[in-house]
Amino acid sequence: MPSRRKFLQTAAIGLPLIACKNMAKSNTVIKPIVIATWDGGFNVNKAAWEVLNKADGLALDAVEAGAISIENDISCCVGLGANPDRDGKVTLDACIMDHQFNCGSVAFLERIKNPISVARKVMESSPHVFLVGEGAQQFALAQGFELQDGKLSAKAQSEYESWLIKSEYSPVINVEKGAIPAPQKLSNGAINHDTMALVALDSAGNLAGACTTSGMAFKMHGRIGDSPIIGSGLYVDNEVGAVTATGQGEEVIRISGASYIISLMRSGIAPKEACRKAVEKIVNINPEKAKTLQVAFIALDKNGNHGAFAIQPEFTYCVRDLEREEELKCDSYFKSVI
Repeated sequence: MPSRRKFLQTAAIGLPLIACKNMAKSNTVIKPIVIATWDGGFNVNKAAWEVLNKADGLALDAVEAGAISIENDISCCVGLGANPDRDGKVTLDACIMDHQFNCGSVAFLERIKNPISVARKVMESSPHVFLVGEGAQQFALAQGFELQDGKLSAKAQSEYESWLIKSEYSPVINVEKGAIPAPQKLSNGAINHDTMALVALDSAGNLAGACTTSGMAFKMHGRIGDSPIIGSGLYVDNEVGAVTATGQGEEVIRISGASYIISLMRSGIAPKEACRKAVEKIVNINPEKAKTLQVAFIALDKNGNHGAFAIQPEFTYCVRDLEREEELKCDSYFKSVI
């Protein structure tokens, strides 16, 4: 039986080894990376990478920059140039979350150009997490944002007038493919989801995420989807990873999609497999209904590993890191669009 002195000597020898292991872990080089939904994420990632690729670039600043870039494109169906609700109003939703569980959201926001930046102001300059409607607009104006004229873009006006002929509300799978849908895609009253979501990891090892959307075109006035809801459309846990969603928000809300995937990743499940399990959970609620809709998740773990999964095929997401800049096809529950 070893003596107490022998035990202490052995333990003392082991301490430098433990210290070396901890030092090696702390000196591990973290490679920055950003991933974003749809092929429109290619340009969004470019804007985010301009921030992320700097020595002191923060993931939070990067995802905001990426979201701003697509909100500023008046021809895109995300910001103020997007298709309106059935009352002819463009209402915007957005949220943002950092590595310390700080988060901010806005929803049903009208006539403000950059809802993602308003969401960040809610996070950093208010005691709240979520502001909506007129109150969100008042807060934005108090923070120095400018009130826009509220007129529909020429494209949105044309689509709205076409939709009014029949006023049919029937979501079309993957219509947001391309991020900037061609007018003919919506001329028959087709509904699009119009969400841009991205998550990033910076060189300091910190994660952040952002979502910005105009919601479904021609939705009921007042409808809010998953995109601005922390835990559904977006969630960040710096010990685990970051997850965001796109597609029919009502289905994502039913399972608190983003936080559900984070919980799976915390248990050791890889990002893609965690996204798959979330999709399967949605499908199993109502398999027949699932055949008619699209939901997709993208996930990034603490080590920069990423993955995605969708209900329907043809969903893609974009990746930007030190080695590559590309669009990746995503596996899906159904093998062909039904």
